[in-house]
Amino acid sequence: MYSKNTGYKFKSGFTLIELLVVVAIIGVLASVILAMTSDGRMKSRDARRHSDVKQIKNALELYYADHGIYPIGSWWDSNNSGWNTLQTALSPYINSLPHDPKETSGFPYLPANYVYGYFSSGYGCPGGWYMLVYQLETAKGIDSGVRSCDGTYFRYGGAGANTTIKTVGSSAR
Repeated sequence: MYSKNTGYKFKSGFTLIELLVVVAIIGVLASVILAMTSDGRMKSRDARRHSDVKQIKNALELYYADHGIYPIGSWWDSNNSGWNTLQTALSPYINSLPHDPKETSGFPYLPANYVYGYFSSGYGCPGGWYMLVYQLETAKGIDSGVRSCDGTYFRYGGAGANTTIKTVGSSAR
């Protein structure tokens, strides 16, 4: 298009600065959305962990009601063959033992190890008590811990107000 007065041709479109501003705004919005969905995924996995542990605890209590003891096991983790042994014992009470949604290897009481751990051996009365240990991605609430038959107190998450590692179970009866 020509200007009547000057004869120069005007171009329509965006300048480089305008395009860079738009790209920067889109980048900021994308990073905010990504951070929000990542936080949501962590919370969702933590909610599933709580639900999984509740299901395992219910199956263990049903087992105890029928047998008078809990399955005796020494650190059966959801990432090793001991979990299959626990699954066999609990099969009448739970279809399949859950695994952590972000399953890793190692012990559940070590940082960034996302596995479920079960223990019910020794400490005064094998099978008379049990503990489940699992880890959250977001620290929330205290680790209530569990006491064995001989009085040993297990609390792998420590005594802080907000912990990621949780120790739950049934204290000695």
